[in-house]
Amino acid sequence: MGFQRYSQMQRLAFRARALSLAVLSLLFIAGNSGAQESTVKRFGYRIVSSYPADINAFTQGLSYFDGYLYVGTGKRGQSRLTKQSLETGEVLQSTELSSRYFGEGIEIVGDRIFQLTWQSNLVYEYDLATFEQRATHYNPTEGWGLAFDGETLYLSDGSSTLHKVDPQTFAFTGSIEVTYNNQPVTNLNELEFIHGEIWANVWQTEVIVRIDPLTGRVNSIVDLSGLAERTARNGAEAVLNGIAYDAEADRLLVTGKYWSTVFEIDLIDKSLREN
Repeated sequence: MGFQRYSQMQRLAFRARALSLAVLSLLFIAGNSGAQESTVKRFGYRIVSSYPADINAFTQGLSYFDGYLYVGTGKRGQSRLTKQSLETGEVLQSTELSSRYFGEGIEIVGDRIFQLTWQSNLVYEYDLATFEQRATHYNPTEGWGLAFDGETLYLSDGSSTLHKVDPQTFAFTGSIEVTYNNQPVTNLNELEFIHGEIWANVWQTEVIVRIDPLTGRVNSIVDLSGLAERTARNGAEAVLNGIAYDAEADRLLVTGKYWSTVFEIDLIDKSLREN
């Protein structure tokens, strides 16, 4: 999402940040006070490797496929879709959006790649190999993030709702409400589907939530506190955003808007360490 939202959605941002901090605090002291609280795991991280990223890229969507990193960026006049070398950061292929559009999340479905726009209700569909535009689709909500489970696309719009989308027609087919301890988790941003769960950046926090797509409940919380301090950043908008999974090598990649680094990380189960 864009920095322009600050003025109109500041309360939501503060609410999401406060909720995330409250969630983490609850997990530190949680015992058996509630069924959901007692089953939610929490993870820290260990940096495995670091790779170069464009510090001038307002990263909105991140995907890894067949040996390459795909990045969707935002800001009007700066929004684009790129295919890159993870190891060097070299841009191998690129297409730009019209300056009237603010690019958002991306997702690969077969031989196609989708790119959302923020408030224009427009979704681009490109040929994955050539980046030629194959179609456009209508999105009735705001566009923030996309994830694909092999059959269904999940679309975030900045609320606690994830919309289910038919990847052939882009028609909405249902929705799930994301909750922790029966409370809505808002400001869900960039998404990734990993091992049967939807992973979501919570905008303006250092938290990734892992969501059960059947119930909408948060199963796990990944606390990436301090990761932003390990990279050069370009201004106040340089917040955590970007999750990609390399299924072949079982690698987890994360980055942020205006960050100079993509990090490969391993998760550390803090729940086990405390037992």
